[in-house]
Amino acid sequence: MFTGIVTDLGTILAVEERDATLRRLRIGTVYDPKTIALGASIACNGICLTAVGMGGEAGQGWFDVDAAAETLARTTLKDWKVGDRINLERALKIGDELGGHIVTGHVDGVAELVEREAVTQDGPWGATARFTLRAPQGTAGYIAEKGSITLDGTSLTVNSVTRDLFSVLLIPHTLDVTNWGGRKPGDRINLEVDMMARYAARLAEARAGGY
Repeated sequence: MFTGIVTDLGTILAVEERDATLRRLRIGTVYDPKTIALGASIACNGICLTAVGMGGEAGQGWFDVDAAAETLARTTLKDWKVGDRINLERALKIGDELGGHIVTGHVDGVAELVEREAVTQDGPWGATARFTLRAPQGTAGYIAEKGSITLDGTSLTVNSVTRDLFSVLLIPHTLDVTNWGGRKPGDRINLEVDMMARYAARLAEARAGGY
């Protein structure tokens, strides 16, 4: 489990195509590799991936992950290339601060970034930006104004909803410490709906169906 609070901006160092259904990636990070256990879960742009190798040292570490067919089909991972910056978050531990919302790292689909606009002009802390996205098929009904959503591993609050379009506001700090600062219209974004919304919708469906 995760919280959607990005703790490092990693870099894709290498990509290896093992076969048509398996891809291995090496991701550079400031995390100390001595603290990453083999088999540990790390959210990479919102995708829960398993560390299958690690090395380097604190501040200049790296870890390897494998992505199989399901992950390649449902996320943006198949498009990642060397040099891309990736939002990272270590798995939640008992006692950690829950600063965002409960995130599973199971991506529901890929949203399209439709528009980016500056809400405030550059000031002492930079500019706040509004991003408008188109929800992937089958997810729009789970997105509610003022509700939580995870986009590329970042826990955000939904600002507005119009059919399959929704918007989020990002403050200067978030733009600075995540890969959102370089996002532009046309980009594809991993989306995970709020877990509570998913179960509420399923409960309503079950009641309507009489089971």
